[in-house]
Amino acid sequence: MIYVGTSGFKFDDWKGPFYPPGLSEREWLNFYARQFNCLEVNSSYYRLMPPTTFARMAEKTPPGFQFTVKAYKGMTHEFSEETEDAFRTFRESLEPLSQNDRLACVLAQFPNKFRNVSANRQYLVEFQERLGDIPLVYEFRSRDWVRDETFAFLREKGIGYCAVDEPQFKSLVPPVAVATSDIGYVRFHGRNYDQWWSGDAKKRYDYLYSLDELNEWVPKITALDDVARKVFVFMNNCFGAQAAKNAAQMKDLLRPRLAEL
Repeated sequence: MIYVGTSGFKFDDWKGPFYPPGLSEREWLNFYARQFNCLEVNSSYYRLMPPTTFARMAEKTPPGFQFTVKAYKGMTHEFSEETEDAFRTFRESLEPLSQNDRLACVLAQFPNKFRNVSANRQYLVEFQERLGDIPLVYEFRSRDWVRDETFAFLREKGIGYCAVDEPQFKSLVPPVAVATSDIGYVRFHGRNYDQWWSGDAKKRYDYLYSLDELNEWVPKITALDDVARKVFVFMNNCFGAQAAKNAAQMKDLLRPRLAEL
């Protein structure tokens, strides 16, 4: 079954375009969960969150609603002597979601500088070992990972591959959709060629997909759904609630295959 949502939900510039005027911020997740059947939590990348935060999020969503949680940056980008502690704290923080059958997987997104070399391939193995039996999906930002050997490795380990839609610069990942575990995963980052390297995250993701651009992915997503147990589709073009608009459109395009709550 297919799940469609956005990469985050707590944005001030969604007030009006998505959240009704006057709706309390405390009610945003409740409202979001009436529109979509899943959420990718991105705030977990910036800070290690306490279990109580995820417990409250689980309470505000209906049975069957799914969370995917982005790995903390100290586990994927900024390695230090505290990395091992970060894994333990991160893993413990997810327990309320696991206990309530809300945790679909952890998304580990590695930076462009994380290249396909022996030491990094070994780290991918260690990363999985440190998270134990939590389902994993890897997103690569460097094109040299997109090859049959990587897909074979992920299949052997039971780790999902994250397909991405983003500007097609030579160094970035092409829009290849492959299922390497029972979880299919697709992230839409936008195609803002002019602002991608600006250093301004808001400008980078300031992009609204056309219906034709979304339709390009429908055959790929349905192909993933044919072989995976669950397929997650997330819009990360969050500036000005564009992600919410595109996610609603993608829901309509994929509706016969959507998971019902």
